[in-house]
Amino acid sequence: MSTSSPVHLRPTGSALGATVLDLDVSATLAGEQVLALKRGLLDNHILIFKGQDLSEAQFKAFAQYFGTIFIPPADVPVLASKEGGATPDIVLVANVDGGYTGNGELTPHSDHHWAPQPSAGSLLYALEVPSTGGETSFYNMHLAYETLNAELKRRIDGLQLITYNPFLTPKEGPRPKYRFEDKPLISPVFPHPLVRIHPDSGKRILFLDSATEVEVVGVPKQEGFELIEQLREHLAQERFRYTHKWSVGDIVYWDNQAVLHSRSAFPAEERRVLKRVSIAGSRPF
Repeated sequence: MSTSSPVHLRPTGSALGATVLDLDVSATLAGEQVLALKRGLLDNHILIFKGQDLSEAQFKAFAQYFGTIFIPPADVPVLASKEGGATPDIVLVANVDGGYTGNGELTPHSDHHWAPQPSAGSLLYALEVPSTGGETSFYNMHLAYETLNAELKRRIDGLQLITYNPFLTPKEGPRPKYRFEDKPLISPVFPHPLVRIHPDSGKRILFLDSATEVEVVGVPKQEGFELIEQLREHLAQERFRYTHKWSVGDIVYWDNQAVLHSRSAFPAEERRVLKRVSIAGSRPF
């Protein structure tokens, strides 16, 4: 296709998401196409590109239309961080070949929530997929906020939330979902608004995941725990969700500022190989 062809989107029919039709993202895109994709992401929160065939260099070049690559501070580990804090630009999300995340279920979360500037978005590119399982579900956190009752909105607006770094907690045993004990900090923490404003759309977003250890700043422990449990029960509803069944060649680009994502488990004996690039973001407000 011509690189000047208009961008056409087909909504998924779910709470979020649209498929970009007939666009080869290995080619150099026209400025109008990039702008259309950025607007499409603001409107739909995730974009799905089918049938792509990219080298790593092409994948990285496509991602960089949307911003610079996310690089966390050296003292804030994230998925694939090496000793000394170095993190690869392209992360291998796979259960083979030295990849990360294995084959188990992953609960709804946003990437890098605990960092001082969480990533603005991520692009995940499927190279091999299992015959069953391994789907990724995405959750519309603007809609989750908008459907709260007025009293609860008033209660949470202005609150700050600490999300504790899951890569600095013991892997053995159950992980707490709320911090009741005052523990010595082993790394910096970065409170962010529980309700953040999207820096480009102005939409108000519930900025909370489903299972990572958190603490509401300045609120008594039990009260904070009960509030977070109430919000987590709300955000888990099916009406906020789109579930993507992967095919080889799919790229899904999601707005990490407005979306949670999760993964269903898949058979350990089957291969699932995807590559991820994350885009740098700004301090939440």
